[in-house]
Amino acid sequence: MVNPFDLQGKNAVVTGANTGLGQAMAVALARAGARIALVGRSTPDDTQAMIVAAGGEAAVVMADLSSSDVAKDVIAESEAALGSVDILVNNAGIIRRQDALEFSELDWDDVMATNLKVPFFLAQAAAQSMVSGGRPGKIINIASLLSLQGGIRVASYTASKSGLAGLTRLLSNEWASLGINVNAIVPGYFATNNTAALRQDEVRNRQILERIPAGRWGNPDDLGGATVFLASRASDYVHGTLIPVDGGWMSR
Repeated sequence: MVNPFDLQGKNAVVTGANTGLGQAMAVALARAGARIALVGRSTPDDTQAMIVAAGGEAAVVMADLSSSDVAKDVIAESEAALGSVDILVNNAGIIRRQDALEFSELDWDDVMATNLKVPFFLAQAAAQSMVSGGRPGKIINIASLLSLQGGIRVASYTASKSGLAGLTRLLSNEWASLGINVNAIVPGYFATNNTAALRQDEVRNRQILERIPAGRWGNPDDLGGATVFLASRASDYVHGTLIPVDGGWMSR
């Protein structure tokens, strides 16, 4: 029986893969057989080494993902390195914190560009390549709990991630008939560098854990299964969905 999760012969682009969630997703895709283009401003030496150690292959594409001007070049450079692009994981993102009464236009624009505008144009460039090459494809957006909730003090982040959820659905409507699946993963609270302050805050850490039915913070490796599923043939009839990987947070 053919393994529907096998990614042998597939090529994946993963943005923001130098650490944390992006690193874990890139390694999971590589372990499933995909070749990976690691995209970002920082050289992903550790991620590349982990992929090679697992018997995989990874190319590096350096790009500043704060501007949509780079989208076509990112896909073109990934194709030059790998031969084609079959999978895109839109993971790179930033966050700015400030009370809504004081939130600056600069912090609004910076976050909206990186978290919403650039993912759209990367998806567009990838889909154009898939369609012109007559290939099916998988696009995975990394949304947030704040795609589904409001949060506080992160106006542009909440707006951008809510927008990304809507964009996921829109693109799935337009591209499903072209053989392109567009879906999103909604990570919960994960133990990464970005959440170190929360985990070190005794009160906030306890409050978060009390809300999570699984009773623990997520490990980045916990995202691997959902990522491989959405990138593989196993999800061929899955379009426009948001899959929470959150230890049960949203069901509480």
